[in-house]
Amino acid sequence: MRRQGAGSSSAPFVHRGDVAQVTLPDIGAARAAIRDRIHTTPLLSARTLSEQVGTQVLLKAELFQRTGSFKPRGAFAKLLRLDPDRRARGVVAVSSGNHAQAVAYCAEQLRIPCVTVMWPSVSPQKLAATRAYGADVDLEAADGVEAIERAVRLAREDGLTPIPAYDDLDVIAGQGTLGLEILDQTESVDAVLVPVSGGGLLAGVAVSIKAARPRARVVAVEPESSPALSSALAAGRPVYVRHDSIADGLGAPEIGNLCFELAAPLVDAVVTVTDAQIVTAMQWLFHYAKLAVEPAGAVTTAALLAGKVDVGTPETVVAIVSGGNVDLAQAAEYLAPAMPT
Repeated sequence: MRRQGAGSSSAPFVHRGDVAQVTLPDIGAARAAIRDRIHTTPLLSARTLSEQVGTQVLLKAELFQRTGSFKPRGAFAKLLRLDPDRRARGVVAVSSGNHAQAVAYCAEQLRIPCVTVMWPSVSPQKLAATRAYGADVDLEAADGVEAIERAVRLAREDGLTPIPAYDDLDVIAGQGTLGLEILDQTESVDAVLVPVSGGGLLAGVAVSIKAARPRARVVAVEPESSPALSSALAAGRPVYVRHDSIADGLGAPEIGNLCFELAAPLVDAVVTVTDAQIVTAMQWLFHYAKLAVEPAGAVTTAALLAGKVDVGTPETVVAIVSGGNVDLAQAAEYLAPAMPT
């Protein structure tokens, strides 16, 4: 794995100008390092959805991961590679929720001081959970852009090591362990649907799936109103997008440079879903699969329900359900309407 200087306490939160190299052995090494610290999440059958789509659909229930999302995979992979001096000085993360919770939890487990920079409009549930995991939560920034600036300043002034949410090779390798887990859990994988925003999960899973099963398709799914990957592919490089979706977990301002370099050659298709389709998928997952998911975790199911994904018959399609950190008020709002048939 080529390193990009992420160990420096002054490193930025979005790395630029480096060549992304994450291989299957890198992901295997990350898996060996974090194996005893994370859950092996279930791969659930979805008979009703399979009948509707016309092929076998399996749900990779990563909402049952520690802290309620896939994020600890990358966080542990990154933190475990820090040297003792950087561990002693502490780390800083920027996030509206899932990454903040994951870094807070993983840092607590490794006894590493942790600061998470958030902002007042983030989900109260995710804010409370981050504090409960032991992080020192900083709310001085007005929004996500200011939060990044403040975190970089804190890293520089206090000697903290930044833990990027996605655009980091160690983080990408950690997220790629989810792909290896899928391959262990089913003999046949013809397509894997992956939520995408900053792109760490997509890049890691794409590398692991394509290296082991080159013929398997990797389909990226993103909110229609926050199309970071679609915009990057059209421009040939990561570009800023305005986030305007209920899927707050998919709200990165752009796909990461390293993530884009890794994922772009490997992704077979990119589909977008509307907020209305995401809500329908949340209702479907709650009603039929008994899964209470956050909007970001429902996008892959939304793509299948809306007929956005071309599937063959017979095939085995795996949809990653990436997280379940939805607060009660939000869940009540989205799940209250009558379940569509």
